[in-house]
Amino acid sequence: MKEDIKQFLVENLSFLPNELIVVIVSAMPILELRGGLPLAYGFGFDFWTAFGLAILGNLLPIIPLLILFRPLSTFLMRYRWYKRFYDWLYERTLKNSKNVERFGAIGLILFTAVPLPTTGAYSACVAAALFNIRFHYAFLAVATGVLIAGLGVGLAIYSIF
Repeated sequence: MKEDIKQFLVENLSFLPNELIVVIVSAMPILELRGGLPLAYGFGFDFWTAFGLAILGNLLPIIPLLILFRPLSTFLMRYRWYKRFYDWLYERTLKNSKNVERFGAIGLILFTAVPLPTTGAYSACVAAALFNIRFHYAFLAVATGVLIAGLGVGLAIYSIF
């Protein structure tokens, strides 16, 4: 599914510069920089250009997510469909973020940095909101995790290929 999404975006955004496509793909949920870095490699970018574009894209949604998730959720809780979605998301986040609950902002770094499915900046922002981690701690932790994940994924891609 991840490859299909990436391919769809590349085909439909082909009128944009490749740099902007990498930023957009890296900003998308599910794909994040784990999709943007291989794409940048495929476009022929050097490591540091690819790393910078993917990091930029992955960092773009963090501030709006951290600021808007809680108030928007509070507003939408009056609807049964959102309450069911929120409960599902809460359970899923709890299951995948025991370190966040235990270690707070340090746990967010680990949660974001480990390049596994259902971990990353989007999930970490949701976890930060659910565990009431203050904005500046959450932002710094998620951004640090994104940098670590970017280095790990980027070095793996550029050293293997």
